[in-house]
Amino acid sequence: MYEKIDAYVLSLIEKSSPSCTAWNIESVREGRPASWNYIDGCMITALLAMSEITGDARYFDFAEGFIDWFVMDDGSIRTYERSKYNLDDINEGRVLFTLYEKTGKEKYKKAAETLYQQIREQPRTFEGNFWHKAIYPNQVWLDGLYMAQPFYALYVKNFGDGDYSDTLGQIENVRWHMFDENKKLCYHGYDASRKAFWADPVTGLSKNFWLRSIGWYAVALADLCEILPAGEAKRRLEEIFRELMAGARQYADPATGLYWQVPDQGGREGNYLETSGSSMLAYAMLKGARLGILDKSYAAQGEKTFRGIVEKYLSFKDGELNLGGICLVAGLGPENNRRRDGSYEYYISEPVVENDAKGVAPFVLCYTEIKRLPQG
Repeated sequence: MYEKIDAYVLSLIEKSSPSCTAWNIESVREGRPASWNYIDGCMITALLAMSEITGDARYFDFAEGFIDWFVMDDGSIRTYERSKYNLDDINEGRVLFTLYEKTGKEKYKKAAETLYQQIREQPRTFEGNFWHKAIYPNQVWLDGLYMAQPFYALYVKNFGDGDYSDTLGQIENVRWHMFDENKKLCYHGYDASRKAFWADPVTGLSKNFWLRSIGWYAVALADLCEILPAGEAKRRLEEIFRELMAGARQYADPATGLYWQVPDQGGREGNYLETSGSSMLAYAMLKGARLGILDKSYAAQGEKTFRGIVEKYLSFKDGELNLGGICLVAGLGPENNRRRDGSYEYYISEPVVENDAKGVAPFVLCYTEIKRLPQG
């Protein structure tokens, strides 16, 4: 089966170009033009990891050519608009540091500076956390930690002063405001102003836990623990990471190893085992164990989850992979979209689809950690 996945990932490359990717089916279906986006960022991150693991130059060559098309010589980025202050747009920039190191192209360093300027200007809550987007004032979403913080830390490490206190502070705020001590999970969103229609007027929290948002946060913590050098900030991040993984692990479906769309309500009518968030938690557990932050049982749990996804939702026909069980999208608001209210009923109402990039990219990213497991 894994040989088929290898072949599938290479087939994605062969059928893709910067202007039209084979994994971003939703965009193709809706006729949206190519854009700088977090989904491609996740996939390109995975392809660079595949290049490192396998030594196959095809992965790196595609990744570099893809980013090269978006980044201009002056460091400007095709389709990127800083004025939106959208944390999602930062994520793809994390690959710039590897590409600059490997190719020496100055435009990649300049593009990192372009994105860092958004980090410098990003609006913040009164506690110091980045707003998720300009259209979501005073709101912190778990997803945003993955979108911005690994890039931020890589910038500080490569071109900055080595001070990670801002990243740590923002994660400490998430731990303080968004982590539920009883359920041992983090809520999807937090509104520091307590004004959003979906937010609790006392706590500012959204109503429920959403698997994919927890998954993105887990991936962010795993990646940050690898990026940061030894020191107090890294030690504290590892503590927060271990706590989150221990909490999430208890909600795994015993039979498959997958996790539920609303994680703490497994088996409730309408709830389902979801692919993208399960892939992310498996990735985080596998990576955490590989780095020695989590004990080896987490690697076994992560592998079980990956195998469960393969058995339950992955199928091959005529050389094509079909990956099911993917939540198409979920969010909170804005004001003119009150259906997105963070209720249980809302999370299970969003379409469940096959082959959407928000599931395919995390699945391939998780597969890169499976590839790193000791053989035999």
